[in-house]
Amino acid sequence: MSERRLLIVEDDEVFARTLARSFERRGYQVRAITDPDDLDAAVDALQPDHAVVDLRLGNASGLTCVARLHARDAQMRIVVLTGFASIATAVEAVKLGATNYLSKPANSDDIEAAFQAGGEGDASVELVAPPTSLRTLEWEHIHQTLADCGFNVSEAARRLGMHRRTLARKLGKRHL
Repeated sequence: MSERRLLIVEDDEVFARTLARSFERRGYQVRAITDPDDLDAAVDALQPDHAVVDLRLGNASGLTCVARLHARDAQMRIVVLTGFASIATAVEAVKLGATNYLSKPANSDDIEAAFQAGGEGDASVELVAPPTSLRTLEWEHIHQTLADCGFNVSEAARRLGMHRRTLARKLGKRHL
């Protein structure tokens, strides 16, 4: 089997470097980029068959990177990592070509397991879920609206009927 090639698109340089070293020890050829504008050059140079993409890349959305990677190679295994997980962004990531979606903190074992699972689901997952809290419903509604607006905070705030700074504060808080 040829060497596995992994592209990491992550704006946190320290995390990207740590993740890259971990995957290099696992036998991957790795290239990490912190700017989505460097994506095409990195893909041309590496020809990756795996990718890890952060959902939030500074002011940019990792979902655009997922779509571009999937358009270049539909067989590429793409895992989206995020500290801002929501059902809306998970659905969008999968629609755009991600094979898996993980919430941070995730380590290289979690990511490699997601690569190996590919796009396969697990039919044995328990179907009973705890009731969704009001806070979670609000978070998901905000993120769905944000995704619908192409991650334009001002437009999302207008659609949600709130001030832009209020929405920015809500987005800045970590949802647990």
